[in-house]
Amino acid sequence: MSVAPAGDFSTWIEVTLRSGDSPEAAEVPCGDCTACCTSSYFIHIRPDETEALARIPIEYLVEAPGLPSGHVVMGYDERGHCPMLVDGGCSIYDDRPQTCRDYDCRIFAATGLEPTDKMMVVEQTRRWVFDTPTELARVQQEAVRTCADYLQAHAHHLPPGAVPKNPTHLAILAVTLHELFVDGEPGAERVIVPDIDVVSDALTESMRQIRMAPQQ
Repeated sequence: MSVAPAGDFSTWIEVTLRSGDSPEAAEVPCGDCTACCTSSYFIHIRPDETEALARIPIEYLVEAPGLPSGHVVMGYDERGHCPMLVDGGCSIYDDRPQTCRDYDCRIFAATGLEPTDKMMVVEQTRRWVFDTPTELARVQQEAVRTCADYLQAHAHHLPPGAVPKNPTHLAILAVTLHELFVDGEPGAERVIVPDIDVVSDALTESMRQIRMAPQQ
């Protein structure tokens, strides 16, 4: 299996955490990989994504369940391919939905998790290799994986519903909370296992913020 350079881990995690507050697309070095476009994903499109909506035929869109009016999802064809994938490439790339812009399968390589029902994505995930040239980068990577393992192992002792079963959502949560698993002065960081009450409080706050977040 060939290796795919994923970039510097410290840079990646900084950008990933910042992207949660920004509509800008992640700079994912996809190359010619179309794994996410051919893995039976439903693509959420918000009502303010007018450029994307103008490019996608209405017959490909259905109302997004559980979301306010105007939110839609785009399905996939009988092969599991996005209908906008034409001749091996995205036919609306410049106007693609924000969901596609945000998708970064390196999050699975970072956390050690895998979307087990998306084998093409799993294969790509296993190719990613991060650079960890500094002690901080190595500690951050270990902390992210430790957090992911901890959340899975202690799910029954944490607030009900706080630890998602969906591997994508779990990976995002592990990245978001990984700093709880880092201790030490700058330049002398080390990985720790925090008290379960600390993790529980952080999860409760995370759920509160999700509930309060407006649906755009």
